[in-house]
Amino acid sequence: MTSLWVGSDLDLPTLRKCRLAEKLEFRLDCAGSKKAHSEHSIKYSDDVFNRDFRESGATQKRSGTWPRTRSLNAPSPVQHFGPCGRIMKNSAMVMTIQDPASQRLTWYKPPLTVLVIKKVRDASVYSPFVKLVRWLIEEKRMVVFVETAVMDDPHLDQFPEFPSVKDRLMTFRLGKDDLTDKIDFIVCLGGDGTLLYASQLFQQSVPPVMAFYLGSLGFLTPFRFDNFQEQVNNVLEGNAALTLRSRLRCILVKKTDTSNAEEAESVKKETPASFLVLNEVVIDRGPSPYLSNIDLYLDGKHITSVQGDGLIVSTPTGSTAYAVAAGASMIHPSVPAIMVTPICPHSLSFRPIVVPAGVQLKISVSPESRNTSWVSFDGRNRQELVHGDSLRVTTSIYPVPSICSQDQISDWFDSLAECLHWNVRKRQKHMEELEDLTCSSSNDTLDSLDRETVVKEQLS
Repeated sequence: MTSLWVGSDLDLPTLRKCRLAEKLEFRLDCAGSKKAHSEHSIKYSDDVFNRDFRESGATQKRSGTWPRTRSLNAPSPVQHFGPCGRIMKNSAMVMTIQDPASQRLTWYKPPLTVLVIKKVRDASVYSPFVKLVRWLIEEKRMVVFVETAVMDDPHLDQFPEFPSVKDRLMTFRLGKDDLTDKIDFIVCLGGDGTLLYASQLFQQSVPPVMAFYLGSLGFLTPFRFDNFQEQVNNVLEGNAALTLRSRLRCILVKKTDTSNAEEAESVKKETPASFLVLNEVVIDRGPSPYLSNIDLYLDGKHITSVQGDGLIVSTPTGSTAYAVAAGASMIHPSVPAIMVTPICPHSLSFRPIVVPAGVQLKISVSPESRNTSWVSFDGRNRQELVHGDSLRVTTSIYPVPSICSQDQISDWFDSLAECLHWNVRKRQKHMEELEDLTCSSSNDTLDSLDRETVVKEQLS
C-alpha cells in the first residue's frame, strides 16, 4: 500500500523514517552544542528515534548560568541521593508521563552512616532521641552523626543510656563541616522545621529523609515513633515509597554601585549568593509604610508589576504553608510546578498563578517604587533588596527525597485532613432521618423538625 507525499510515492515505513529524521534534524539544530546525553532524559515510545537521538549526543542548551530542571514529567532528572540512595529503576517503564507511585527507594549498597536531627528546646524529644541513636549504634552497627550543639545539651546526660553511646557519636558544625557524600540516610525527630533544616544542610544531593512526628504540626512528618524499629528496618531493607519534594534555587544578584572601575570589576567577579529553599522565597515591603512595587519576569519577559505587601514564590511543598494562608491553591508535591502568590495585592483581579517547573523567574524592585523590598528564604537569611538588585528563581535539580509512611497520595491527604482539617464540616442529614418531612405542613421548617427529633430522642 502506498501514499502520495510531496508528489512522490512512498511506502509507510519510509515515510515514517523521514518524519523521524526531520524531528532529529530539528532537535540537532536547536541543540547548538553536542554533549553527553543524560540518561534521565524523557523516554520516547519510538525505539528508532530514541536510539538515534541518544547516539547523536545532542542536548538543548538552556539560558542561564546554573543547572536547571530538564525533565517535563518529574520534579528532577536526578535519581541518586547521597552515596547510597537512589530511585528503584524499572526497565519496563516506557511511559512518557511518570507515575509518582513508581518513585521508590532502593539501596545499591547497605547504608552505613545516618544523620539524626532532633528538635531543639523540646523535652519530649530527648527520650526518643536516646532510644534511636542507641538502637542504631548497638543493633544496626551504623555510624551516627549529630550536630555539635546536641552533645552540649546537659539534659541528655540525665538519661542512663546516653553516656554509653555519647563517645561513639560523630559530630559536625553547621556552616563549617561539609556533609556531602558522608551521609547515607537522614532521620528527623520533631516537626516540619527539622525537615527544612535537613534541606538547608545539603545544598546539592540530599540523602533520603525519614521524618518522625514529634512536633506541633507534623504536615511533613508522616511516621509515628511508637514502633520505630520496625519502620526503620523496612526503610533500610529498601523498596520504600518516595515523595520527591522539589526545591527552588534562588540567586541574589547585587548591583555594582562603586565608582572605581577596579572595584566594580572585582564585584562582578564575586559569586552571587545562592540559596536552595524547600517551601518558599518571600519578597515583602519590610518596615516601610508604602506598597511594594515589584517587577516580575518569566524567562526574560516582563509579566506584571506586583503592587501590594509582597510576593510569594513557592514550591508545591510550600503551597500548603505561607502560600495557602495568602489564598493560593494546594498542590501535590509530585506536581512539577512553581506557584506565584501575591500578598494582599492592591487589585481584586490579581490571583495566584502556577507556572511550569524549570522556568526562570526574575524579581526586582521597580524603578518607580517608593521603597526597597526585603527577601527571605524559607524564613531565613532575610536581607534587603534595593533598586538595581535582582533575584532569579528556578527549580533546582536536587529535590528532597522524603520517605513515605504509606504512599505519596495517602500521606498527603492524611496530612491535609489531620493537620489542616481540610473539608471538615458537619455531615448533612440523610433524607430517612427526616421522618416527618413528607407529612409536615407548609409552615414547618427543617429547623423545627430537627428540634422535634431531639426532643423525641431525649424522651425515649
